[in-house]
Amino acid sequence: MAKPAVRLQALEVALLAGLAAVVLRAGQVQILQGGRYSEEARAQRTVRLTLDARRGGLYDRDGTAIALTQENYHVGIAPNELRDPARDGQAIAAALHLSAQDLRTALRKRYAYFGGPFSAVEIQHIRTLRGVHLEPVLKRFYPSPTFARAVVGAVGSDGGGASGLERWFDSLLAGRPGAAVVLKDRAGREYESPSRLIAAPVPGADVVLTLDAELQEIAQRSLSEAVRETDAAGGDVVILDPKTGELLAVASLRRDGSTPPSAFTETYEPGSIAKIFAAAALLTLGRVGAGDHVSGEGGRYRLPGRPVLVDEHPLPSLTLADAIAVSSNIAMAKFAQRLKPREQFAMLRDFGLGTPTGVEFPTESPGRLRLPSEWSGTSQVSLAIGYEVAVTPLQIAVAYAAIANDGLLLAPALVREIRDPDGDVLYRHRPEPVRRVVSPRVAKELRELLQGVVRRGTGSGATIAHFELAAKTGTARRVVHGKYAPDEYTASFAALFPADAPQVVVVVKIDDPDPRKKGYFSAQTAAPVTRSLIEQALASRTVTLNEARLAAAPAAAPQPLEDEEGAVPYVVPWPYRPGTAAARADRTVPDVSGRPLRDAVRALHRRGFRVALRGWGNAEHTWPAAGATARAGSVVTLFAAPPARARP
Repeated sequence: MAKPAVRLQALEVALLAGLAAVVLRAGQVQILQGGRYSEEARAQRTVRLTLDARRGGLYDRDGTAIALTQENYHVGIAPNELRDPARDGQAIAAALHLSAQDLRTALRKRYAYFGGPFSAVEIQHIRTLRGVHLEPVLKRFYPSPTFARAVVGAVGSDGGGASGLERWFDSLLAGRPGAAVVLKDRAGREYESPSRLIAAPVPGADVVLTLDAELQEIAQRSLSEAVRETDAAGGDVVILDPKTGELLAVASLRRDGSTPPSAFTETYEPGSIAKIFAAAALLTLGRVGAGDHVSGEGGRYRLPGRPVLVDEHPLPSLTLADAIAVSSNIAMAKFAQRLKPREQFAMLRDFGLGTPTGVEFPTESPGRLRLPSEWSGTSQVSLAIGYEVAVTPLQIAVAYAAIANDGLLLAPALVREIRDPDGDVLYRHRPEPVRRVVSPRVAKELRELLQGVVRRGTGSGATIAHFELAAKTGTARRVVHGKYAPDEYTASFAALFPADAPQVVVVVKIDDPDPRKKGYFSAQTAAPVTRSLIEQALASRTVTLNEARLAAAPAAAPQPLEDEEGAVPYVVPWPYRPGTAAARADRTVPDVSGRPLRDAVRALHRRGFRVALRGWGNAEHTWPAAGATARAGSVVTLFAAPPARARP
């Protein structure tokens, strides 16, 4: 048996060893692993929250809001922080629509939470009170949900851009999120207490589009009426400023009411509106003279390997000007054979066919234009009359804009400015030349050819009183599942307005109009839509048009217009000049009381009046009053007010 002294020594050694182990372990925990355990403890006591940044807004070229971020709030009240609980409590109860009893019950807690959400107007009077803590809730808001939906797009469930420009500019619009910390108890439950801000969120940039809100509204309305009246499968409208490349309006619609971005994404064979490109090659290369004629072949012409070419308006012989004016397939087929395949291809490519335009949109189609090595023996003729090539309405608008812009092709644009949250301009659009397609001399000759279409040819249905229009009709068979569908056509119309100094290019496409309604030719369907578009733009006070340049434009011979529903029956010259025949014509002011504001303005525009607005909401009355007569072109003041709310 061991002596007591030995046992005592062994005990001391054991105690010292245990103490050393404790010290070493403590050192390991505190020094070597202290950071890790500290983080674990912090993680158990706190949670890091992401604070969403305010998404930047989308605006039209004049500052009209298209897409905004609406900020609502959750409200938290810390009773012990209130300076004057009685007075502050009354303000809080009024703002949050609480009864006195509900507020007293809530304020018995250490922290009272009200989810709401409450609007900025509702919490305006309590947001500066000490003890009131606001948690913003951001939601995307579209003031006019139908406005340019195909272009604007939408955000997804996560708040990020899902389609259209919302997707294309997501990184700019989204901003930079912030962060905050919230405390938790031992069970991991969050305390109902204010969060501690770590980093404030940074709002996204604002994007100012090139779209003109009034012109966009006119385009959408006109397209909707055209699709309904022709019972078409759908259609597209593109309006572009040829001097800057800015898109002023883009509208797309399908029979089922959907609005896909088809002006950018869906291709079609353009038909006769592509004949002007063959004419451009012939004039540029000097392959045709003003006096050159070809036989009209009695309106029917057979070429080996393809169906018989037929002219709807046969002439005994035709010049190039005649061929464009009456849209002769036979004459263009004969003239085009003076070109070499690579020459014809080069001109089509220079006008931008078969390549993306580069517009700021996420899913643009490049179209299709085959290389000359892939052409068949009939491709040259087919391309000259607008077949065997696939284009988008945007590509046609850009190509015709080059003709309007003295032969210089510009890249199209949807964005005018980008501004940071402080309002400083980060980017401003400037015209971006891509290439010179034809010389100014040839471009002028092409515009003269297009004027002949409206003066004496297939586009006469688009004639506008007091203004010259240069345009081209196009009616092409539709391809369905890789084959030409029987009795299905695409009617399209491309126009330069005004003809001599174009300010806008308008392209209208109508898909598969019912021939039993108004016919299926472009002259019967797409051309009247273009006329209506331009007339309504002239009657509007806000559409982007240069009035001084319009005043200097040579006037066309006035044409009688039918006074029918859906068309503008009268157009006044711009700028307004008292004493003219147009000014002397009296019109009856329609009764628009009780109608939505846009419908009321539309009705007054159609009657030939200009409109001055007073108020907002539904139309109440006009001055001059309904039933009174006023001169066409004079201003009718429209008084409006919000509809009265029903009392509970």
